[in-house]
Amino acid sequence: MNFDAYARTGVDLVNARLDDLDDLRALFPDDNAWMRDEVAERDLVIFRRAQKRLRDVFEFGTSGRDVQAVAELNALLEAFPVQPRISGHDSSDWHMHVTSRGASVSAEYLAGAVWGLSVWLCEYGSARFGVCADERCGNVYLDTSSNCCRRFCSERCATRSHVAAHRARKRAAVGEQQVPVPAQADSLTPVP
Repeated sequence: MNFDAYARTGVDLVNARLDDLDDLRALFPDDNAWMRDEVAERDLVIFRRAQKRLRDVFEFGTSGRDVQAVAELNALLEAFPVQPRISGHDSSDWHMHVTSRGASVSAEYLAGAVWGLSVWLCEYGSARFGVCADERCGNVYLDTSSNCCRRFCSERCATRSHVAAHRARKRAAVGEQQVPVPAQADSLTPVP
């Protein structure tokens, strides 16, 4: 099983727009096209609730609240249990699924996402769960940097944030130069 891939499905879910069923269908990559075809309106509500709870996990991890992150993941593991099974169409195509045959789309997807994020937390710690530092973004990410220093979900957000900070510093510097310095008045001479 590729736990990193499952963990990334959790990231994808938290960052997804889920206004309607079409938004939910857009969450599934081509290799999970069957999910797009089988997802139903009832799954949308389940995905939205799980999305909020998984965002909480990232918020807990980012703020150093490991115990809360673990508690939430444990609750999600109970709600979306992993029931592994081998599947395939011929002897060269064997692979693992995380739920029993006939499980709903939400059960299949969420069991994998929660399992992947749980393994990620055990392997790397909750400090590797990040929320983008660009205040206009809010996306989550898994920090794969060598020294746990990542602050942004993407290069785009990092660049946008750094450019905005640079421009703000430049405006502040120009503003300081344009502020008139008050002239010193003569000692006791009244100004007309």
